[in-house]
Amino acid sequence: MRIRFVLPIFALIAGVATAVAAPAAADPGPVTAGDMAASDACYTWGRSLSQGASGDDVRQLQIRVAGYPGYGGVLAIDGQFGAGTHAAVTRFQQAYGLGADGVAGPATFTKIYQLQDNDCSPVNFEYGELNRCNSDWSGGNVAAGTAKANALVSMWKLQAMRHAMGDRPIVVNGGFRSVACNNAVGGAPASRHLYGDAVDLGAGAQGFCGLARQARNHGFSEILGPGYPGHDDHTHVAHRSGRFWSASSCGI
Repeated sequence: MRIRFVLPIFALIAGVATAVAAPAAADPGPVTAGDMAASDACYTWGRSLSQGASGDDVRQLQIRVAGYPGYGGVLAIDGQFGAGTHAAVTRFQQAYGLGADGVAGPATFTKIYQLQDNDCSPVNFEYGELNRCNSDWSGGNVAAGTAKANALVSMWKLQAMRHAMGDRPIVVNGGFRSVACNNAVGGAPASRHLYGDAVDLGAGAQGFCGLARQARNHGFSEILGPGYPGHDDHTHVAHRSGRFWSASSCGI
């Protein structure tokens, strides 16, 4: 359950009046603390963000729009609001019918608050889906906290992908593996599952090829599917340093 607080009540009333008057208006900037009255149990932004901004609030924004880098792109999550972040924010705004100016302000943050749960995961995906190996994300090729953070980024990419495909559920069959879990299933020694940023997807309503093709738009630099050895029964998406897409049965 997501929790919302509003302080003060007059700011809420003013915000509602504005929303009714111009529901698709672009986010203004800069905004005052009063304009950013709505807060969230996961993370609350206290200022509007645009090109040139930097800080942890930018990094938190980048995590949520990581699924909107454009075809073949990968958004850097570095806390620096550059051209790539501007473009990703714009695509996010377009996807949800907001005024698309690339500036993240109250309307953009309100939509993000609606899309996330108290643990910062997107509403349609859960940490448990991306870790059926153990309870603490330990034993992989990176520290437990890093593996869990990588999984969070993957979930937000999947949330973007799900929305682009008509908000039909995406079936997640697995994600993070410790070395022991990876060995038990015969995974590759350098599998991205060991880093927490790989996800295996079931066909669902979209089909393996539909998922593989759509994933090209949502920040996944590794996409493996039907036609690639061992992947005729699932679509695998992950992050890696260089692009590797292979699903020959799907034209990829």
